[in-house]
Amino acid sequence: MKIKVMAKIVILGAGISGHVAATHLRRKLSKEHEVVVVSPNSNYQWIPSNIWVGIGRMKSEKILFPLAPLYKKKNIEFKQSKAISFFPEGDKNENKPYVLSEYVLGDNKGQQEKITYDYLINATGPKLNFEATEGLIPGENKAYSVCTYTHADHAWEGLKALIEEMKAGKKAKILIGTGHAKSTCQGAAFEYILNVEQELCRHNVRDMAEVTWIANEHKLGDFGMDGMLLSYGGMTMKSSEMVEMIFEDRDIKWIIGAGVNKIEDGLAHYETLEGDYKTESYDFAMLIPAFSGHGFKAYDKNENDITEKLFKGFMLVDADYTPKPYEEWSVKDWPETYQNPTYKNIFAPGIAFAPPHAISKPRKSRNGTDISPAPPRTGMPSGITAKLVADNIIDTIKNGKESLHHKGSMGNMGAACIASAGYGLTKGSGVSITTFPIVPDYEKYPKTQGRQLGKTFGEIGLAGHWLKLALHYAFIYKAKMRPFWWLIPE
Repeated sequence: MKIKVMAKIVILGAGISGHVAATHLRRKLSKEHEVVVVSPNSNYQWIPSNIWVGIGRMKSEKILFPLAPLYKKKNIEFKQSKAISFFPEGDKNENKPYVLSEYVLGDNKGQQEKITYDYLINATGPKLNFEATEGLIPGENKAYSVCTYTHADHAWEGLKALIEEMKAGKKAKILIGTGHAKSTCQGAAFEYILNVEQELCRHNVRDMAEVTWIANEHKLGDFGMDGMLLSYGGMTMKSSEMVEMIFEDRDIKWIIGAGVNKIEDGLAHYETLEGDYKTESYDFAMLIPAFSGHGFKAYDKNENDITEKLFKGFMLVDADYTPKPYEEWSVKDWPETYQNPTYKNIFAPGIAFAPPHAISKPRKSRNGTDISPAPPRTGMPSGITAKLVADNIIDTIKNGKESLHHKGSMGNMGAACIASAGYGLTKGSGVSITTFPIVPDYEKYPKTQGRQLGKTFGEIGLAGHWLKLALHYAFIYKAKMRPFWWLIPE
């Protein structure tokens, strides 16, 4: 006779990864099993649409909804609390593994709780490390962010005010890109600069503005993915050529190989790969910060520090972290199950896992400063990896023994990205790029820069905008767990 063991799965974070994991776990596990979500945020937000909030074309309430009512309805326990430290063996008084967390709201605010678990999914995503760049504070020094809906609201307020000044005759400089030498998420900045440029045209002030792209990429279109060779129309084109074509068409200037290291009011200081120190003035800037781990600590049963067993900035998983030169990097270095090697009941999908290395070739300035993008893991990879982690936990619970049949490396996983290039039902535009695999496989595809050409392509046009808008509504529908939500892929 099989003994039924009830399991408690705790998920840290309610972003794309955490929410995807929680919804699939709850749908596929019987109600005897507990699914607990721990997040300091009260709302779910569909982050890809923040760029439209940042140009005033979508209200922030259209991209978010409160988590507590949905989770209550779906029998998912929700704690508005932030994780502080990890005790994967428990402690002298608590036999079960637990996470120490602190409530951020309500009557319990400031109180700490030991949240025990049988399985733990760390989906805390990144810390937006604005402090890594001196003076980079959202809403100050004329610099903004679109990383959260509140940041995006502030960005639109700043941009709107500048547009009014331009209508009154002021010439303006707009600077958009990355705000740190090792930032990732170039894609979000790329979308934002194209949307801002189109909004300037819509408000008839484009001739009053100089629009400049600034990024740590050594070439346009690197996107932290070592660039791409893609099918475009009937041609084969490098992503650098495609982005250059788009920027030239829209009269957007660019500064690349730039590590921004200090922001003053209307002035960005940066270092170039050549080792020069330069400045760029602006009236409005949107700069993506560096991403980092949250600085969690971990302790064993006797409260000895074992942080290095769980974290290397982000959480350690089944990747090959052996330091090796770029020439020896391989898709085999990348994780497949996102399971911590020491504590097998802990997983970290999405941005929460520590990558084995960058994807783009690392570059240093002549002064020895690292100036190159960190690997992107946002959007589609976050959802896919969260679902496979959830499915492995479900199988393990149902089979009564560890099951890790669901695997997905970013080295054998594709991604579709629709970069909005302007909002509007008739005048909107989107840059649709699909890439396979995300991490280039130079052994399998040596002649096409590590990617399969038929599955790596780019298109530009109104259809891309319609698709991006359709995806916005589809994924909000899915996140709200409406009827048959699970039929919408990650």
